[in-house]
Amino acid sequence: MHNRVRTADGRQLMVERFGDPRGRPVFLLHGTPGSRLGPAPRGMVLYQRRIQIIAYDRPGYGDSDRLRGRSVADAVQDVATIADALGLERFAVAGRSGGAPHALACAALLPERVTRTAALVGLAPWDADGLDWFDGMTASNVREYTTASADPEELAARLTPRAAAIGKDPGRLLEELRIELTDNDRMIVADAGLRSMLLRNFREGLRNSADGWIDDALALCSPWGFEPADIRCPVMIWHGEQDVFSPVGHSRWLAERIPGATATIDPAAAHFAALRALPEILTWLLRDLPDPPEQHQRPA
Repeated sequence: MHNRVRTADGRQLMVERFGDPRGRPVFLLHGTPGSRLGPAPRGMVLYQRRIQIIAYDRPGYGDSDRLRGRSVADAVQDVATIADALGLERFAVAGRSGGAPHALACAALLPERVTRTAALVGLAPWDADGLDWFDGMTASNVREYTTASADPEELAARLTPRAAAIGKDPGRLLEELRIELTDNDRMIVADAGLRSMLLRNFREGLRNSADGWIDDALALCSPWGFEPADIRCPVMIWHGEQDVFSPVGHSRWLAERIPGATATIDPAAAHFAALRALPEILTWLLRDLPDPPEQHQRPA
């Protein structure tokens, strides 16, 4: 079920709800690049567990209007606006890859509404003290973030034609990544169902422009607008030690600085293994959300 939500400044956000519309709510913030149609647990699983997943296209992706110069922290007001439109007072938030810092922003800046937060295969702040930000990162990502930091116009010139090509043939992105994928990632991406979800995700996110991709990269290597150390709600950090897209050192840095954070590092996993870890992480996220009222009939 999709909804169009208007922000206070007049932008449109495209929102998708999966699973039980009366279930316990979890915002799922997509990766970079990505869209609201990114991989998520199957609807049957969500109904059985009485969960609703709320996903939305970050500004510039899919059918969400661009917000030029947005920071990571700007996602917080968009999430709050969507929650208000859907009548949700309290909710959990999970973010994967480029969505993970945006999920942590919600934890830091919406403490009265966010019950728990999970950050899967995420990144640390660009100015993280004591972290070699590029250590263990694949060459293509090093190049992308270095360019974003030094020459935003050059980043846009590179990503615009690339996004147009991927929007028409999203398999191109997986082919581009293939030479950099670890064995663990190759095995996961080879699954036909998961591959289909990834291709749909990339096609939708880049269907209209590269703006979301460009703005994500710029936001991730600029000041985030909050301090991870200020987070007070329970946080789960999950990472695969073999990850070459978001190196595991980023999650270790975050886990040391977020008070009381729980860190799970899988020594055999890489980047895309986060998709398989999500159902278990949902169980952890839901612990502080009240059970929904009993339903005697599944909604049509």
